[in-house]
Amino acid sequence: MTTYDLIMKKRRGGELSEDEIQWLIMSYVSGDVPDYQMSAFLMAVCFSSMTAKETAALTLAMMNSGDVYDLSEELGTCVDKHSTGGVGDKVTLIAAPICAACGVKVPKMSGKGLGHTGGTIDKLESIPGFRTALSHDEFIDIVNKAGFAVASQTGSLVPADKKIYDLRNATATVDCIPLISSSVMSKKLATGASCIVLDVKSGDGAFMKTDEDAESLSLSMISAARSLGRKCSAIITDMSKPLGRNVGNGLEVIEAAEALKGRCPADLYEICMAISAHMMSLAGAGTVDECRIKAEKAISSGDAFCAFEKMTELQGGNSHALTDYSLLGKAKNILEVRSPKSGYINRISCEKTGLIALSLGAGRKTKESSVDPTAGIIFERTVGDHVNKGAVLGTVMSSSVNDLSGIGEEFTKVFGFSEKAVPCRPSVIKEISG
Repeated sequence: MTTYDLIMKKRRGGELSEDEIQWLIMSYVSGDVPDYQMSAFLMAVCFSSMTAKETAALTLAMMNSGDVYDLSEELGTCVDKHSTGGVGDKVTLIAAPICAACGVKVPKMSGKGLGHTGGTIDKLESIPGFRTALSHDEFIDIVNKAGFAVASQTGSLVPADKKIYDLRNATATVDCIPLISSSVMSKKLATGASCIVLDVKSGDGAFMKTDEDAESLSLSMISAARSLGRKCSAIITDMSKPLGRNVGNGLEVIEAAEALKGRCPADLYEICMAISAHMMSLAGAGTVDECRIKAEKAISSGDAFCAFEKMTELQGGNSHALTDYSLLGKAKNILEVRSPKSGYINRISCEKTGLIALSLGAGRKTKESSVDPTAGIIFERTVGDHVNKGAVLGTVMSSSVNDLSGIGEEFTKVFGFSEKAVPCRPSVIKEISG
């Protein structure tokens, strides 16, 4: 077979065999297939799509391009989660301790964020001393002791995805469901958890802008996971507005800590309860309804917060920062932003919020960029609230940007206003059980 033949076959809508896909991916990773041919293949997939069988084969080939872990021997049944990303998404920092407090182990490998705000690794590294570069033995030891751990991914994990993702970014082939599905699931499956729960975001601030596209992606990823022998569920959640009230790395650690102490915004609470319940249920801890009750008790008893403290200590972090937030540092420059008019807030643009967070220093424009752990936004008002002209809408803060006046003006444009209150979208849109 030749790369040319496979490109032509896919361009004409043909179905590739598992052997053909395996050969193409391994040849690309080894350097035998050049970037320009792989780019042509990716574009052909965008135009012709892939069958479920092809998507599973692509996922398997990418997964096997690097290290593959099997955690069942060391941890038994364990569960991982993945979010397709959004603004203010700190669900892992809440759901993982909840599961750990209920006896379900969560080994979590994450990458640093690229874009609006930092990833889970960036958020945790805003805690003084927190280490995410762990050896495999250390990672397993912490999961066994605390019930969960969060470590940075190694460079040897799914190298095919790294090479292909860089090409997708450069060739406008990112928004293709089979390619998204194989990218996400190859990494999740390679990390070795026996169960996976997917938090698939839908809305203005999400990769999937419509509920229909979010469901299509969910079903594709579940199908790939099941075909490779893993249990998988998906929850479609709202990202038409920022999640919770805090956006930014240190600020999101604070909001997560507060949530684990029982003080959680309603939208964030609903999503975390749904995700936690499905994670525990998939791992065999009971029905989803039974597991939700366990999750609520883990919060009210303080056990979930204790699990977060223990994991933080075992990973070298100062757990006192989870109660004394001054230890997380304070932004040098802070600006309260006031409403330019009176009315009901009918929207908060996620996309614009993310860009503002990025301009404050909360995210990174390139992989080499550093993040400002103190930078971010605290929303004082949300969709459905009535505000008077001059009322505080929120606070923007940064240690790396001195003049916040222009950013403050842009922040007012995040909000939409109407004379009458508008209904809010549900936080949990659909649950697809595995």
